[in-house]
Amino acid sequence: METSSPQSSPAFGFVEWFRPGEYERTERLLPDIVKSGASYLRTHLSWAEYLAPGGEAWFDWLIPKLGREIDLLPCIHYTPPSLSRTGRSSGAPVVLKDYADFVDHVLTRYGQHFEHIELWNEPNNLLDWDWREDADFSLFCEMVGGAAYWARERGWKPVLGGPCPFDPMWLNLMGDRGVLGVVDAVGFHGFPGTWDSEEGSWGGWDMHLGEMRQVIDRHNPKAEIWITETGYSTWRNDEMEQARRFMKALQVPADRLYWYSFADVPPDVAVQEGLWFDPRHYHLGAVTHENQPKLLARLLMEGGLPRLRAVTELAVPNITTGAAPVVITGGSGFIGSNLAESFLAEGEDVMILDNLARPGVDQNLEWLRERHGRRVHPVLADVRDLRGIEGAFKDAKAVFHLAAQTAVTTSLVSPIDDFEANARGTINVLEAVRRAGHRSPVIFASTNKVYGALDDLEMLDEGDRYRPADPLVHKRGIGESRPLDFCTPYGCSKGVADQYVLDYAKSFDIPTAVLRMSCIYGPRQFGTEDQGWVAHFLIRALAGEPISIYGDGKQVRDILHVDDAVAAYRGVLAGIGKIRGEVFNLGGGPQNSVSILSVLAEIERLTARPLQTSFGDWRAGDQFYFVADTGKLQERLGWRARIRWQSGLSHLAEWLADHRFGGRQVLQQAVRVTA
Repeated sequence: METSSPQSSPAFGFVEWFRPGEYERTERLLPDIVKSGASYLRTHLSWAEYLAPGGEAWFDWLIPKLGREIDLLPCIHYTPPSLSRTGRSSGAPVVLKDYADFVDHVLTRYGQHFEHIELWNEPNNLLDWDWREDADFSLFCEMVGGAAYWARERGWKPVLGGPCPFDPMWLNLMGDRGVLGVVDAVGFHGFPGTWDSEEGSWGGWDMHLGEMRQVIDRHNPKAEIWITETGYSTWRNDEMEQARRFMKALQVPADRLYWYSFADVPPDVAVQEGLWFDPRHYHLGAVTHENQPKLLARLLMEGGLPRLRAVTELAVPNITTGAAPVVITGGSGFIGSNLAESFLAEGEDVMILDNLARPGVDQNLEWLRERHGRRVHPVLADVRDLRGIEGAFKDAKAVFHLAAQTAVTTSLVSPIDDFEANARGTINVLEAVRRAGHRSPVIFASTNKVYGALDDLEMLDEGDRYRPADPLVHKRGIGESRPLDFCTPYGCSKGVADQYVLDYAKSFDIPTAVLRMSCIYGPRQFGTEDQGWVAHFLIRALAGEPISIYGDGKQVRDILHVDDAVAAYRGVLAGIGKIRGEVFNLGGGPQNSVSILSVLAEIERLTARPLQTSFGDWRAGDQFYFVADTGKLQERLGWRARIRWQSGLSHLAEWLADHRFGGRQVLQQAVRVTA
């Protein structure tokens, strides 16, 4: 890698193939590639695509576009079928010099946009040549070597691409034929943990690059070694492992690193081997094919390599022999971190199983580690990856399953992802507990959305809020006897998970319980428009930003402070022997029932600042009214909500001011501005 001072970070690049016509995709991805801190970009310039209809216009737009923004490495490959010996783009050209002529044309037309140019070195792509025959090998070296020689003569730096898998004998033969002597860098491809290690051919970076250096030094000691492709597929949803592999690759003794790739391959695009030949091909990106950041891209865009390094260093469990931790999935989240704090404060060991997918939650994990040190045991994995999480439950004394996709809106955009996280993730947790064989208690965070939109309830309009016409519902709220009515993909996935948790108590004698939650709020919440609306409203208000309201604002919820929610979870665990296999509604109850408009009015009072609000259409599955009847929790476990919503909201406002806005003076400033 390029050397760096203690104040700087090592440089890196991404690989990204842009297919002809992907103007919008290029415009969308390029700013994020630059934002990630990448110094380099490697992309292909296909000879076959260039000569196809529209190809010249495409590359006339693409190459300058990329080259203006980032250090560009074009990779020249693929013979036009009309010039190929076999009529296939993978075939060798009939006239070898045609390849060098095309390279020459590229340098003339686009050379001002790059310094290096990568040349073909993939024998697997030249299927009509028999590499066991010396004559064929000599022809290949003549083709590539001639192009490299001419590029160098014209003032550019040729890079010999890296074949996969690496073969030192192949490289040495190219040196014997003179190719290594006319290149400035030699590429290496390696994907430890995704392909190479599983095929038994991976000997480690040091071994392979050491072999490579020995070969190159015999022929051209000045040539650099570049990692032109390495990466890690998240096909099992192990995004933390991808981030770890990226950090490890930065330590490899190479002069340049290109990570493959920035974006996942779209599911309707065929890779070289064919459409969905191997699912691993479709999950190598740092962002999804829909440009949603995975953990790697999010951390790079939030704070570059220092941020990525800090988070990956959190991922080191500290479990010692004989430890029996409380396991909290989603333990870095809002409720999870508060629940973890309650156990840690009593001297318990707590295992935090979290994929850190939600922005900001790694700050909660850092907070727990700072306060409780080695009794916090991070397992940074995803509940969708059964193989990756099983070990976390081996010695668990209790399990709180809070990890989930939490937004109705997100579930409508990506229902399959919602199902995988909520339904499959939950059964993975249950199976991991069952296989551990200890019958550890499992307490599951469900949702009031399993009751549906409650459209059958007649509502009365009381000016700033809706009220049920049924006096009993108005007095007590919605009880657990309410029929289930799954609505929206989110309601379905959480409802399925809810029922599986209850059934595992019946079918496998695992002590489980379910809490169907209303709106929880409080410290350590990073609220968004889609989830955590109380904190989101306060954050926007303190920042002086407008607030969007969906519906008319008269919808009613019973909001519950997180301290009361933690007390409920702790109470369920303490009483699991007598309430196993049961479900409880958890919310603030009628005494903490509020409309959105009333919360906004209280926020205006707390900040002494008029809010900028706008109203939009109702969202799918939104309930006019939900207030939990918490009588069952009170009767069976003696729990009740102790914090009234006005004081809880004031507490959250103070915490946000202290931790997100530099101190409570922001509240005082709001008063002064109004005055």
